[in-house]
Amino acid sequence: MRPGDTATTGPRKIRNIGELAKIAGVSAGTVSRALANKSLVNAETRERIQAIAREHGFRPNQMASKLRTQRSNVIGVVVPLGHERSQHISDPFFMTLLGYLADGLTENGFDLMLSRVVPDSDDWLDRIVDSGMLEGVLLIGQSNVFDTIERVAADYLPLVVWGEHRPGQVHCAVGSDNRTGGRLAAQQLIDRGCRRLAYLGDVQPPEISERYAGAQEAARTAGLDEIEILSTPLAADAMQSTIAEHIARLGDGIDGIIAASDVVAMTVIRALADHDISVPDAVAVVGFDDLAIATQTVPRLTTVRQDIERGAREMVDALFKRIAGNATQSVVMKPELIVRDSA
Repeated sequence: MRPGDTATTGPRKIRNIGELAKIAGVSAGTVSRALANKSLVNAETRERIQAIAREHGFRPNQMASKLRTQRSNVIGVVVPLGHERSQHISDPFFMTLLGYLADGLTENGFDLMLSRVVPDSDDWLDRIVDSGMLEGVLLIGQSNVFDTIERVAADYLPLVVWGEHRPGQVHCAVGSDNRTGGRLAAQQLIDRGCRRLAYLGDVQPPEISERYAGAQEAARTAGLDEIEILSTPLAADAMQSTIAEHIARLGDGIDGIIAASDVVAMTVIRALADHDISVPDAVAVVGFDDLAIATQTVPRLTTVRQDIERGAREMVDALFKRIAGNATQSVVMKPELIVRDSA
């Protein structure tokens, strides 16, 4: 080897279709069609061009391909936080559902664009669906923007929401029968002898409101006093301090607590322990969700299970049908009481 020469370890890397076309001795259009596996190019030529591409480490520009087909293959996954502006996507429920949604989308060749949105005007959702960047939108939660979702869904088909289904509702929602779930939670406390119940959570979102309504129905049927609402933010830092204040003022009367979520329930159990209040002997606690971490609390958490994995699958399936132009009905899943140690 002469001075200045460099050794090569293999064929040089091809940067664009033009370079590949020159090596293959065909037009750039033929290369493009061959790489897309189009039958317009005969099988022998197709295989030869694809082999050259592999040999030289060439991968077609995905963005250019999407521009040509006018398909982005991107789904917007949006978390609207109108009622709780400081809540984070790192919330365990969000992360669990996001994981299942991401699996369902990527396994079908779609990418996702994640957005945490604090609605600042009436057209926040219009801006998302009209961006031209998305094939469809999955909303995680209805927050306090139910009416906005209804309005946009009337003209935009590929939209599916995790949340509550109401009679006559326009938008396609996937979620649990929250009223039944709330009733199950309260009934578990009543059956173990609790007579004065409290509900911890923010009842603005439709899902949480329905859980409270179901719990109230169970209490009323049992002849108990109205369940006290202890309003609780869902942002982690504010939640801890607020629940600590609630527990400090709890008094001797409350003997059963229904939490709007497992995260709220776990925070309640910690606050009760800090005040030397025994769970479940002095105060029994029931959560909602049945996240994986529900088995890690001490005591282990009794909770109402909603099938998040199935819900994510139903959301993705409904969205793909809607992208294809087919309307779908809402899906309401049956909740299940999971009895452990806290109640």
